Amino acid sequence: MAVQLRRPILMGGVGLSFSLWVLQSWHHSIVLGEYGILGAIAVGGTLWLWQQRTPKKQSLDNLPVTRETVEKAIAQVVSVIEQLTVETESDPIQLRQELAELNNELERQELRVVVTGGKSVGKSTLIQVLSDCVLGQKLSFNETPALFTIVDSDRQAETAALAQANTADLVLFVTNGDLTETEFQTLQQLIATNRQRTLLVSNKQDQHLAEERTVVLYALQQRMQTLLKAEDIVAIAAFPNQRKVRQHAADGAIQEWLEQPQPVIEQLGDRLATIATQERQQLIWATTQRQALTIKVKAKTLLNNVRRDRAIPVIEQYQWIAAAAAFANPVPALDLLATAAINAQLVTELGAIYQQKFSLQQAQTVAGTMGSLMVKLGLVELSTKAVSTVLKSNAITFVAGGAVQGVSAAYLTRLAGLSLVEYFQLQEVAIDSKGLNLEKLSQTLQKVFQQQQVTFLQGFVKQGVERLLPKQSQSQLAES
Repeated sequence: MAVQLRRPILMGGVGLSFSLWVLQSWHHSIVLGEYGILGAIAVGGTLWLWQQRTPKKQSLDNLPVTRETVEKAIAQVVSVIEQLTVETESDPIQLRQELAELNNELERQELRVVVTGGKSVGKSTLIQVLSDCVLGQKLSFNETPALFTIVDSDRQAETAALAQANTADLVLFVTNGDLTETEFQTLQQLIATNRQRTLLVSNKQDQHLAEERTVVLYALQQRMQTLLKAEDIVAIAAFPNQRKVRQHAADGAIQEWLEQPQPVIEQLGDRLATIATQERQQLIWATTQRQALTIKVKAKTLLNNVRRDRAIPVIEQYQWIAAAAAFANPVPALDLLATAAINAQLVTELGAIYQQKFSLQQAQTVAGTMGSLMVKLGLVELSTKAVSTVLKSNAITFVAGGAVQGVSAAYLTRLAGLSLVEYFQLQEVAIDSKGLNLEKLSQTLQKVFQQQQVTFLQGFVKQGVERLLPKQSQSQLAES
């Protein structure tokens, strides 16, 4: 029973079948008896199950991929690689090789089909059968490692399987008739997130009774209606179970033997032939576009790493300048960032590193916006309290006049700088102060603030004290 409960489609199908049977009994009955009550419960329960487990309606029609959009994606890759070459003063040979292969992809004619799914769903057998079924269609088939393995050491293989699926033009996602929740989530990732052309193949249909097959297939189509068209959900039996054949001879003798039925994959073969004829070019372009995006992410990651290495020293420089200024002339905590011209200069230099050039006035606007966001989010107050708590553990440093303001100014300046780094890394084009997305900037601030653990803050306060209070002054405070 526990195994069946993990199969929501089958349970829903059984409930639906029972509901239909009871509704038929209503048709022949005038009085609503106990069967009517049970039917109402069954119908209500089945509808509730679908409402709970079916996602909100999504569009089945994605924007079409054209050669022009693919060429534009490739041009963006070229731009990032060229920028990486300039800023690192070295040639990323591997990325350029991958880029060169994209142009060949555009002219490819053979469709790459990946067969994936969990363990023992019949992937290898299906490939063998299909290879004979779709001759002349220019299709190549490859199998991924099994998905949904529970052994930790196999999770890398699962990740590799999904990556392999992302390089294919078409994915055949194979299940054992039914669909588990884990399988459904993976299908969502492939179709909705990765925009991967996918067919859901329900294998081993021969293991269901004849009257169950229609119910299971219909339930699958209902479950997947927001992600796949009905014709992209196909029931097959790639390797049906052997059946016993009995022959009666004229003399009364009986002979029995096991016979292997032919695979039942005609519907899948026809669907593949239709896709190969009607969608070949579109699928190849879509795959090339995904590959271009992958290369772009690699190049952008390398570029961001280089820029971050340049940005961190700049942030550290200005955080200590802000600390010294606040220590020498303490101001109310809420004004630490909003009134500091130092942070405007930090914005300018970070913008230059990330090709987001700001005028001084624009930089001041950005700095003021960051300060206002920090106040609204409560980060200024939280940071000041956290710094005060750490300083109170050391009476010598706490009695020093502007220690709290100085270290808090440094900490908040660092927080602002790291948040801008994270924000700039996501930008594709140059922006100005009017182009700031305050919602994303706010989310970035909170994320960076949460990353600053207590252990980091303790070390940071120590560094601040050492810079603000020379050892001679600390010794004098200790003696007094």
